Amino acid sequence: MTDRLMLLDTASMYFRAYFGSPEILAPDGTNVNAVRGLLGYISSLVEQYEPTHLVCCWDDDWRPQWRVDLIPTYKAHRVVTEVADAPDVEEVPDPLGLQVPIIREVLAAFGIAVIGAPGYEADDVIGTLATGAGMPVDAVTGDRDLFQLVDDAAGVRILYIGKGVGRHERVDEAWVLEKYGVRADQYADFATLRGDASDGLPGVKGVGDKTAASLLQKYDDVAGVRAAVDDPGSDLGPGPRLKIREASSYLDVAPKVVAVARDIDLPRGDALALPRTPVDPDALVALAERWSLASPVTRLTNVLSGTTS
Repeated sequence: MTDRLMLLDTASMYFRAYFGSPEILAPDGTNVNAVRGLLGYISSLVEQYEPTHLVCCWDDDWRPQWRVDLIPTYKAHRVVTEVADAPDVEEVPDPLGLQVPIIREVLAAFGIAVIGAPGYEADDVIGTLATGAGMPVDAVTGDRDLFQLVDDAAGVRILYIGKGVGRHERVDEAWVLEKYGVRADQYADFATLRGDASDGLPGVKGVGDKTAASLLQKYDDVAGVRAAVDDPGSDLGPGPRLKIREASSYLDVAPKVVAVARDIDLPRGDALALPRTPVDPDALVALAERWSLASPVTRLTNVLSGTTS
């Protein structure tokens, strides 16, 4: 079997499972729909793509302070509690928050790698593990920011779950170009220019998708666009020139915020290997019984071992 790495934007997936699935109660009344949904998603993806390595990438810091320092509005709309000298608290429904520790326990019992990094988001973990992986990579996410990682030559593509895991789209360089009119390696600059309300990125006022794409088609990157603004002999029109100039302070910092990290010190190699049998079967049995997970646990166990259920 050819080595293939699958990287999961775990929170993106368990949020989707929680909001997209009916409530399912364990014997003690705890809703476990996100746990069951995530396990089902992993089973389907592993069955379809047969990765040899898989990582549940984790948000050790969903809103890193270094990004907030650069752009204070970054994800600010998702904050429900702000405490001095403490991490901001993200808005997560209680029934979902209670399921996250269960997810961690079940993944640990299976032996599936869960990797995060202090001060970084799951996107940064994905960016780092996808870079120089030495094997084809499928990154599963509902976050368009990760389109910047797409690289046909390196075998890196995105399985985009914006329309649902079962209806995911395979995002390669041609897909990005057709959808947005920019190369995949230009996508971070495209997102910088047009902004992203879901992340609290204001973008350049008055610059939407079409204008951002046309600017990058002509000037290649944000640095090229800004150089054209400062060049009185460039063919940049007066309207876009003024908009870019007025956004100068934003453009000084936004590229660093939008770009995912690619150089975090993270485990590699065998630490990412997908187990073929659970590493702690007794714990898995106990968790399945306690949380009414027998069906999804059995399915994933069978998928990992290559046994049809």
